Amino acid sequence: MTILVFTLILFAGALAAGLLGSLTGLGGGVVLIPLLTLVFKVDIHYAIGTSLISVIATSSGAAAAYVREGITNIRLGMFLELATTMGAIGGAFLATKLDTSLIAVLFGGILILSAAMSFVKRGDHAVTTDASRLSQVLRLNSSYPTAAGVVFYTVRNVVGGFFMMIIAGIVSGLLGIGSGALKVIAMDNIMRIPFKVSTTTSNFMIGVTAAASAGIYLQRGYIDPGLSMPVVLGVLVGAFIGSRMLKTTSVSKLKMLFAIVIFGLALEMMYNGLTHKI
Repeated sequence: MTILVFTLILFAGALAAGLLGSLTGLGGGVVLIPLLTLVFKVDIHYAIGTSLISVIATSSGAAAAYVREGITNIRLGMFLELATTMGAIGGAFLATKLDTSLIAVLFGGILILSAAMSFVKRGDHAVTTDASRLSQVLRLNSSYPTAAGVVFYTVRNVVGGFFMMIIAGIVSGLLGIGSGALKVIAMDNIMRIPFKVSTTTSNFMIGVTAAASAGIYLQRGYIDPGLSMPVVLGVLVGAFIGSRMLKTTSVSKLKMLFAIVIFGLALEMMYNGLTHKI
């Protein structure tokens, strides 16, 4: 395989990752890491480093569009970033000490959990009552536009969501997936905010979370410019397309896509980790 063909295939995979990451709040790493490790046989530490760069690019590409459209809850995202950044630094240090096969199994387990949570709940949350005291004090309650008009919602269980974000940050630094899956779960199922707000706020946050741990991977030499360049370009294009599609896409279809894709990738990663092929 020539360098040009390799770059084009990697660009196409990154484009798909950016599109999926933008639509679901995953950050794209759930596609890129299996692509690099299973298809191109890249060491998983380098795959994670490249994924973190793509996560930053995805966040940059999609977050601006979502903020402009008024879907992202900026105040909530900035508050939760305190937790994810702390966790991401700890996770990045831990990743350099663990065996690659163990990381692959952990990666698959987290994705299966994410898929299962998506199948459990299919309705959307648009709660306008019973806001928590803390969400009122921090002024986290907000609204977002829909085809039927503006929908107001409240944020609940702020403390539980904050601690889940610490775990999400550790997963981000450890596995390089931007922890978008756990962030969406925390906001959708724990804090009970609308799914589209969860995904867009996750996209807003994941760049900061990834940047906190990417510096550690760069210092350890696990970020390769030859891998990162086509990935960044691909995820930016994919994220831009995804940001245009989200406003008119069905929430139930988004959750189904979220679950099916990552469940298949999770099984593949766990199998290769358990058989020490990674």
